[in-house]
Amino acid sequence: MPTTLRELVSTKLAAELLDRLVKYKSTIPNYPQMETCELLIVDRSIDPIAPVIHEWTYDAMCHDLLNMEGNKYVYEMTTHKGRKEKKEVLLEEHDPVWLELRDLHFAEASLRLHENMSQFGSMNKAAQIRLGLREGDDLSTRDLQKMVQALPQYGDQLDKLSLHIDIAAKLNDIIKVNGLRDIGHLEQDFVFGDAGTKELISFLKTKEVISTENKLRLLMIYAVTHPEKFDDTKQVQWRQLAQLTVDDMNAVKNMEYLGISVSKKHASVFSLKFGNRKKNFAVRKERDNGEKVWELSRFSPVLEELIENLAKGDLSRDEYPVLKDPNSSFQASWADIPSSTNNSRPVHSRRTSRATSTWARPRQSDDGYSSESSLRHATSDPKILGKRIFVFIIGGATRSELRTVHKLTEKLKREVVLGSTSLDDPHQFITKLKLLGDVEDLSLDDLHI
Repeated sequence: MPTTLRELVSTKLAAELLDRLVKYKSTIPNYPQMETCELLIVDRSIDPIAPVIHEWTYDAMCHDLLNMEGNKYVYEMTTHKGRKEKKEVLLEEHDPVWLELRDLHFAEASLRLHENMSQFGSMNKAAQIRLGLREGDDLSTRDLQKMVQALPQYGDQLDKLSLHIDIAAKLNDIIKVNGLRDIGHLEQDFVFGDAGTKELISFLKTKEVISTENKLRLLMIYAVTHPEKFDDTKQVQWRQLAQLTVDDMNAVKNMEYLGISVSKKHASVFSLKFGNRKKNFAVRKERDNGEKVWELSRFSPVLEELIENLAKGDLSRDEYPVLKDPNSSFQASWADIPSSTNNSRPVHSRRTSRATSTWARPRQSDDGYSSESSLRHATSDPKILGKRIFVFIIGGATRSELRTVHKLTEKLKREVVLGSTSLDDPHQFITKLKLLGDVEDLSLDDLHI
């Protein structure tokens, strides 16, 4: 159970939610008497690496590298009259190409785009003849734009395909210019114990083209995987080596608030960790789940393991105390579910009952910040058999965690919904971390829910 005032944040949120649901229940006739879902409330300290490590899926790379405003992407296109115009689009679920590519590794997404482009070209011989192309020729973005003019009936489909080919080309250029593959390899090596202080020093000394933010992200991952390496003297040395400012280094220093022992003087520092557990992020073991793993994507969010353990009933009560146990009638009601999705054992999480299925559904808007649910079609999928799993992260969720709930919905055959105080890209997370001030005098009464 939580032992300090600061460790009660998730408990307060869970208790407040349960209290409101109990009051709500009393106003609704025939309110379900059995739990219909599981709710796990955690905070950002469960995985301080996920917000800053380079995620190599198409969705994450778009939001990380393209300076998007929410889900809004601005690009330049050439009209049929040859004029260049700026156009805004929302990369959301209404775009079938985006829906197909978003959770794929970037290399796989690029291959898929090439296949789709070639397939479309081969199916439309008339367009090839008009464009003067021979069978088997590769189609460029410009060729696709000409094809839109030649085949107006396919305009929308070709526009979307052209858009994502353009995005993929820009991402490729950014990867090359910023040396992101080398950075990505070092990040993965930190996480799995294959690199340390020596490799980081050598990297910072020899690599000339590294942005300030990428240096900072490397140092933050290093701080997590190599605790107590940033006392005052060493912080100055790292700052000078990486040519960072004091303000930049605040992002590393303030990871203390996420339960990371950045320096040895950390006993009195406020930590947002919940529960009695001692965290050890130093070296992770690679997960062997039979899936294809790309070299730059060996890292997987801690959230994936937590949800899988929750689904199996193996989540530790010591680390994740239960606020409300499932009642016996609930256990019996799931007895007929196949064993692969039967979760009749007590589940080790904070939970409460829920009557409706509309929580965290997509909210469409034109401001570029509409939320994307992982499960627009999950409830109508006959393969979704188990009770719903809701996960709420205090302190911000990441694109990799959003991808995780997409994947686990299919894998577990259960509707998994992710909620959070925010959905942060790396730059946003680092900015927030820099701004954290003195929270020593914070009391639980200061937290308004």
